[in-house]
Amino acid sequence: MSDDIQEESEVMDDNLMEMYEESFKRFAEGEVVTGRIISVDKDHVLVDIGYKSEGQIRIHEFRDENGVIHAKPGDMVEVMVEWWDDENEVVVLSKEKAAKVKVWDDIKKAHDNDEIIQGVILARVKGGFSVDVGVQAFLPGSQADLRPIRNLDEMVGKTFDFKVLKYNRKRSNIVLSRRALLEQERESKRSATLNTIHEGKILNGVVKNLTEYGVFVDLGGVDGLLHITDISWGRVKHPSEMFKVGDEITVKVLNLDVEKERVSLGMKQLTQDPWISAVDKYPVGSRISGKVVSLTDYGAFVELEEGIEGLIHVSEMSWTRKVRHPSKIVSIGDIVEAVVLDIKPDNRRISLGMKQIAPNPWDVISEKYPVGTTIEGKIKNITDFGIFIGIDEGIDGLVHISDISWTKRIKHPSEIYKKGDIIQAIVLDIEKENERFSLGIKQLHPDPWKTVAQRYEVGKIITGTVTNLTDFGVFVELEEGIEGLVHVSEISKEKIKTPVGKFNVNDVITARVMNINSDERRIGLSIKRLEVEDEQSLLSEYVNSMKPAPSTFGELLKENLQEKLNTESSPE
Repeated sequence: MSDDIQEESEVMDDNLMEMYEESFKRFAEGEVVTGRIISVDKDHVLVDIGYKSEGQIRIHEFRDENGVIHAKPGDMVEVMVEWWDDENEVVVLSKEKAAKVKVWDDIKKAHDNDEIIQGVILARVKGGFSVDVGVQAFLPGSQADLRPIRNLDEMVGKTFDFKVLKYNRKRSNIVLSRRALLEQERESKRSATLNTIHEGKILNGVVKNLTEYGVFVDLGGVDGLLHITDISWGRVKHPSEMFKVGDEITVKVLNLDVEKERVSLGMKQLTQDPWISAVDKYPVGSRISGKVVSLTDYGAFVELEEGIEGLIHVSEMSWTRKVRHPSKIVSIGDIVEAVVLDIKPDNRRISLGMKQIAPNPWDVISEKYPVGTTIEGKIKNITDFGIFIGIDEGIDGLVHISDISWTKRIKHPSEIYKKGDIIQAIVLDIEKENERFSLGIKQLHPDPWKTVAQRYEVGKIITGTVTNLTDFGVFVELEEGIEGLVHVSEISKEKIKTPVGKFNVNDVITARVMNINSDERRIGLSIKRLEVEDEQSLLSEYVNSMKPAPSTFGELLKENLQEKLNTESSPE
C-alpha cells in the first residue's frame, strides 16, 4: 500500500515538474505564438504566452487609423517574440511583426500552390503600382490588365485579386499579376462562349474598342467585330457617334469561324430594313420633311428616317436660280421640305425636289407678261451679248445687244447702260421650256428705216458727215444712226481706186440720193452725179445764151445738142 502511494506521488511530482518547465519554457526570438490579452493600459497591452511572465506589446499596434484601440482582456492574438530579459523577467512582443510573418507565409503558400491573394492598390509608381497585401508589393503596369489602361489613376484605391509571380523574403520583394488571373478567366469564358454561340444568335456584349471601321465587342472571352456598315441602317461616320468603351450592347451573330475564333456581328439586323416598306411610305408625288445630312457638288442628301436618304439634285432646288452648289441653298443639319420625284427601292434611291414645293413661276409668267407688254425693271447684269433686267423674283429678261437700238452701232452694252439702271423694255418672246424671257428696248420706238424713203427720196440732194472710209467707198451720216454709202465709183468722174486720202472723217460733203433699200438698211449716194449735173447746167446755160442761127442746119444742130445733154443728165 505504501509502495502504491509512493509511486503515485512520484508521478505527480513528474507532472508538476513538466508543468513548471512548460510555464518557464523559452521561445526563440522571431517565433510567432498565440497568446491571450491579460490587460490593457495607456502604453502597453499585456499578453500571456505561457512564459513565466506576461509579454508587452506597444499600444499603438492595436490602434487603427482613426485612433480607436481594438484590444480587450480575453482576446486571443498572434504575436512575435522580439526579445526577452530573464533577469528582469521582461518579454517584448509585436503583433504587427507577427502579422507580417503570417503574410509572408501566406505569400509563399500562394506562390507555391498557385493560389490567389487579395490586395489594395496604394499608388502609382515608376513602371506600375504599389499594392498592399499585408506587406508592400509591386504590380507592373503590363500585368495590371489585359489591355493598356488609359487612366492609371482609376486603379488607385481599388481592391483586386492577384497572383504571386515571384517573391524574395530577404529583400522584401514581391511581384504580382492581375493579368494572369484575367487571362485565365477569359480563357474559361472563351471556351464556354464558343460552345454556345451560333450564327443568328442574339446576345449581349461590352464595347471593348472603337476604330474607324467598327466596334470590337467582348462577348465573354471572345471578341466580335461589329463593322461600321452593320451598326445602323442609317449613316454612321464614326462608331464613336453611337458608342463608348464599356457600353453594354445587344448584337446579332452574322458569321462565326470557330477555328480562327472570328465573330462578325450586326446591330442593324435586329430591326427590319426600312427600304422594304419605303414605297408605301414615300410614294411618288408625296411631300416629305427631312434633315440635310450631306452635301456634294451635284446635290444634297436628306435623311427621311434612319436608313433612308433621298437626293435633291441641284437642278431640282430652284425654278429660277442656277444653283452651282447646294451650299448656296441649304446647309448640313437644315430641316427641308421636298416632293418625292422617283423611288427605286432595289437600288435604295429616292429622288427628291425642293422647287416642286412652290408653283413654277414660268407657268404663269406668259399670262402675267404677254408679248408686247412694256415692263420696267432694274439692270441685274451686263454681258458682251446683252443686258439682264429683273422681272419677277428669280426671273430675268434678256435684252440682246441687237435689240438695244435700231440705228446705233454698239460694241458693248456698257457703253450705254450700267448695272442698277432702271429701264423700260417690251416683251418680245417667252420660252417656258428653255426658261428664256426675251426683251427689246429699240422696239419701244418705230424703226426709223421704215420711213427713211419718205425723208430721203431718190434724187434728193443731201449734206452729211463722213463717218468711215473704206477701200470701196465713203460712209456718210445723214442723221443719228442713218448712214449712206458713196461707192468709190460714184465719187468722181475720174477713176479712183480708194477714197482714202481724198476725204477725212468728219468732212462735210454733199451728194445725191441714188437708191434706198429700207429692208437691207442701205442708202446709195453719189458725188459724181452732182459734178456731172453742174457741168451740164453750165453747158445748158451756155447754149441757151447763144443767138439762133439763120440757117435751118444751125437750129437742127442746137436741138440735137440739147437732146444729148438731157440724155446724159438723166439718172441711171
